[in-house]
Amino acid sequence: MKTAKRISVCVLAAAALSLSLASCDKEKNDAQLEDNDAAYAAIAANAVRSTIVPTYKNLATKSSELVDALKAFQTSKSQADLDKACDVFLEARAWWEKSEAFLYGPASDFGIDPHIDSWPLDVESLENYLKTDSYVAAMAADDGDQWAGSKLGPELLGFHGIEYILFRDGAHRAADDIEANYLVYAVAVAGDLRNHCWQLFISWTGADEASSVDADMTNYVVDELEKNVTVAGGNNSYATNMLKAGQAGSTYSSQSTAAQAIIDGCKTIADEVGTSKIGKAYHGEDKNYIESPYSEMSITDFYDNMVSIENIYYGGIEGERGEKSFHNLLASQNADLDKRVTAAITDAQDKIRAMKAPFVKNISDPSCQVAIEACRTLDEVLSEVKVELAK
Repeated sequence: MKTAKRISVCVLAAAALSLSLASCDKEKNDAQLEDNDAAYAAIAANAVRSTIVPTYKNLATKSSELVDALKAFQTSKSQADLDKACDVFLEARAWWEKSEAFLYGPASDFGIDPHIDSWPLDVESLENYLKTDSYVAAMAADDGDQWAGSKLGPELLGFHGIEYILFRDGAHRAADDIEANYLVYAVAVAGDLRNHCWQLFISWTGADEASSVDADMTNYVVDELEKNVTVAGGNNSYATNMLKAGQAGSTYSSQSTAAQAIIDGCKTIADEVGTSKIGKAYHGEDKNYIESPYSEMSITDFYDNMVSIENIYYGGIEGERGEKSFHNLLASQNADLDKRVTAAITDAQDKIRAMKAPFVKNISDPSCQVAIEACRTLDEVLSEVKVELAK
């Protein structure tokens, strides 16, 4: 009996110890989850405030400047004003390309990405439109931006339609070469582009914050155009939706899923640049699938896409980077992975910059394959980051 009692006591003691250890493990895991959630929440907040919002703010304001510059040229017909319009176009274009690591949210939900950045341009249809007086008159009206946005398809809208009017063979066109009806089209399409760029900015910040930048444009987009600017038609801006991840009303079930979604955006553009933007033409899948062929700025577009990844990973656009970033988190938790990510970002940028320019005339150059491989490596290492965040 004494032996049996001793065994029973030992069993009970072991069970108690096991329960105690399990309880400790649970407490430790819960504490780690809380720490991770706090870190992810801080990174998401910094991504919104230091990368996404300032990028879209710059894009919106430059798109407004583009409309003004085109109208000034329309009045003066001077080469100086045309050159100014070309310069502003390229500035706006750069901010758009630097936003492509975060095309989730309103850019995809509201179909803005394909609406303002589809290519190749349907030049034949465009030329036919511009020979039709009634179409030109509609675009010349005060609401020409709205007419263009609703009547012209994505293959006739956005950056590349305007680019076709302003550039040829990588250079600014001569002012005397641009006919009046072509300029009417450019102004109308630029107006539609501006409207959608402001929709992006308002959707992320909310109307109150956007109004502090330009109340007239905010009211125009929200009240007159009645464009969607909230998540699923509710009360949340896209910033609020991300910052409230894991809470009721957010589309993100946890801070971890929000962090993974941010990395997914980076992965998507890394893959798209290598597989589609460079790869489709290089591999002969579609030799006309060339971004920015008239300004011959394709390589700059690709590079700026890598900058969008850099800005997300390092925690802000240049000059506005904060401490709460994926880079700093991984540097403290998985230094080897962080080193491989930072090296892959730099390598992709370097390999793209080293491509033989212009891309439109060198789609078969071996440097294209080198850049494709660098983009693939970046995509793969970002996949490892996503796995790390999900642990």
